[in-house]
Amino acid sequence: MNQTRVFLIFAWLMVATLLWLEWSKDKAAPAVPAVAAQTTTTPGSTVPAAIAPGATTSGTVPSAPTVAPMPTASPTAAAAPRVTVNTDVLRLVLDGGSVLEADLLHYPQSKTPGSGPVRLFSQEPQHFYAAESGWVSSGSKAPDHHAFVPENGASAVALATGADSVSVPFIWQGPDGVTIRRTYTFKRASYEIEVRDQVINAGAGTWQGTVYRQLLRTPPVVKSGMTNPESFSFNGATWWDKDGKYQRRKFDEDYVEDGRVEQQVKGGWIAILQHHFFSAWIPNADDTTVIELDNPHGGSRALIRERGPDVSVGPSQQVTTTARLWVGPKLVDKINEINAPGIDRVVDYSQYLILAVLGQGLFWVLNFLHGFIGNWGWSIIGLVILVKLALYPLSAAQYKSFAKMRKFQPRIQQLKERYGDDKQKFQVAMMELYKKEKINPMGGCLPILVQMPVFLALYWVLVESVELRQAPWFAWIQDLTARDPYFILPVLNMLVMWLTQKLTPAPGMDPMQQKMMQFMPLVFGVMMAFFPSGLVLYWVTNGALGLLQQWWMTKRHGESATPPKTAVAK
Repeated sequence: MNQTRVFLIFAWLMVATLLWLEWSKDKAAPAVPAVAAQTTTTPGSTVPAAIAPGATTSGTVPSAPTVAPMPTASPTAAAAPRVTVNTDVLRLVLDGGSVLEADLLHYPQSKTPGSGPVRLFSQEPQHFYAAESGWVSSGSKAPDHHAFVPENGASAVALATGADSVSVPFIWQGPDGVTIRRTYTFKRASYEIEVRDQVINAGAGTWQGTVYRQLLRTPPVVKSGMTNPESFSFNGATWWDKDGKYQRRKFDEDYVEDGRVEQQVKGGWIAILQHHFFSAWIPNADDTTVIELDNPHGGSRALIRERGPDVSVGPSQQVTTTARLWVGPKLVDKINEINAPGIDRVVDYSQYLILAVLGQGLFWVLNFLHGFIGNWGWSIIGLVILVKLALYPLSAAQYKSFAKMRKFQPRIQQLKERYGDDKQKFQVAMMELYKKEKINPMGGCLPILVQMPVFLALYWVLVESVELRQAPWFAWIQDLTARDPYFILPVLNMLVMWLTQKLTPAPGMDPMQQKMMQFMPLVFGVMMAFFPSGLVLYWVTNGALGLLQQWWMTKRHGESATPPKTAVAK
């Protein structure tokens, strides 16, 4: 049995299997089915009742508030004063305690002319998604996320031409002299919103409270299938935990049952991710918060919350707490400016750190090339060339090994004829020939092993990078993150693989292995037909350059060796 060819079969199948497992593992599951709500009481803990819209909250500070009822069942919440905010990149609807709607003005839903912008936050029950923030207090009145009203009575605010920012104030006034003034600040060309709460105590006693900030969503129903790029990406909640690690929990029936989360973290953040876009609450680096996961509303919604910091405000004193809310795309350059530990991981190249780090490096190179070329498709081709140059010593050894094996194919064929069905003696004789002629049958395997993680990391880069979303290459490829509409690149990939097979030596291969190898181009061609066209472009370019290099090395080192006249026994 030829070891090199067997290894090639194994390596190719491993690539296909890993890609399939990664895709199927992280594709979005249907919305969590509704189940009967359960209440668990443990000694020393109090589970507060559901918060009515517009009400105030009191109770034990460590206990987070129960999420409010669904908006459609709450006329009071629907009638709460709302403010529409327009910036150069966002259009939002606020009610003081929540960001209810968010349209990303620079990101159309599709390439169809007239397509509306992507709506990240929504009040539609089947697509419900909101960012909410309120307060709980021990022994005092405190506002939940329904209790704030516009301070100046405005119903619409816009970022003025030439202005760098715009602020929208809301207010809550308690019965005991405590006022909480909340200010949302929006900056030009930014998806980051500053949310500042100023607690002013004009009463006679000390007021204690805890701010909570949460993201609540009806898990999206994403079409599964290799023709839908959105199903490739991670959909779920992520956070930075107490041990300084990136954690994630996908939307499925085990969102909470997988392990209830309640962690005290300093400088942690919470987020909900989807394909190309995300939302996140990012507290100050010195703030201590408690991160929690929940699935309220009978399990039909997923929630991730952070409670804290705790504040104590004496008479005639005031305290301010600030957090940032991100509502927008996974833009690497913008995310790096957030300056929060591990926040770059929301561009989720993989849950495996090695692939995530490799993906970040590949995107940096790809982005660097795009800065010169200005086209993401040609930048991918440029990345292939750079990777081939970096791996040239390994690939040269690989193709030289193949060429030498091809050179001695006549000798190996004679050995096969000599030993007939005695495969053990044939293998021994073939290995002696390899040893005598200094041929390493496994010499072509190392480059394949090195390229596999590069290929997998690039797969996630092309799937995750919003910078490539709806980006054209040329001619028929008008979206590098979608499949090739005419399957031209997958067909070219099959042709390149078939030609590569013809150049790759197959000494001593049995008929079953030959049939397996003959089907490999077809298997990969069909699989690649549903992958993002940018990834197939990378693979076709990489394969074509490898084919050219292998042809050249075969021409230099692969002349047939003349078999000795006495090689065949009579």
